[in-house]
Amino acid sequence: MRILITAGPTREYLDDVRYLSNASSGRMGYALAEAAIARGHQVILVTGPVGLTPPRNCQVHHVETTDELLSACREAFPACDGVIATAAVCDYRPRERFSGKLAKTGVSLELELVETADVLAELGQTKAHRWIMGFALESAEFAHQNAFRKLKEKNCDIIVLNGPTAIGSSTNDVELIAPSGNAIAQYSGSKTDIAARLIEWLEAHLSRQ
Repeated sequence: MRILITAGPTREYLDDVRYLSNASSGRMGYALAEAAIARGHQVILVTGPVGLTPPRNCQVHHVETTDELLSACREAFPACDGVIATAAVCDYRPRERFSGKLAKTGVSLELELVETADVLAELGQTKAHRWIMGFALESAEFAHQNAFRKLKEKNCDIIVLNGPTAIGSSTNDVELIAPSGNAIAQYSGSKTDIAARLIEWLEAHLSRQ
């Protein structure tokens, strides 16, 4: 298969120095890219800023902002069989980006935030025959319900539910939520091991869609 994989965080700048983001390490997405390549698949990796070296033998696109991520996905997705969307997209951006560096003035600064583009939703709207494996990071309360709602709203074929402890960690604990709403598999361990299991699952269940 030819697989698009998104990984890492996005950044939304307040000025030329400061930005909103999150602590995503990109390890899950990079591990999935390595696992897919090891199984003989072609990989296009669209990655936010992380301290990792991309796997060999894949096409890499480096992005920072959510709009850049969306643009790269729009370009790559039509030529792919599916997408694994692990990127931790920054959901909000400052309405106004200031030039230079904002200086302290001795008074509080009020920021107005607006939502960023919904990358996964757009991929879901345009997927046609392609498959989508989404990722949902949810806290314990209503985690399954929220992940299932995301699967439906974004038109995913399967969604991988994990918790906040996954951020920045080398390990993970995930559940696969199906369109029925049921958890059909659970994997725990290193992100490398989980990535291999997820690629095997994709090959068995989605590769012939």
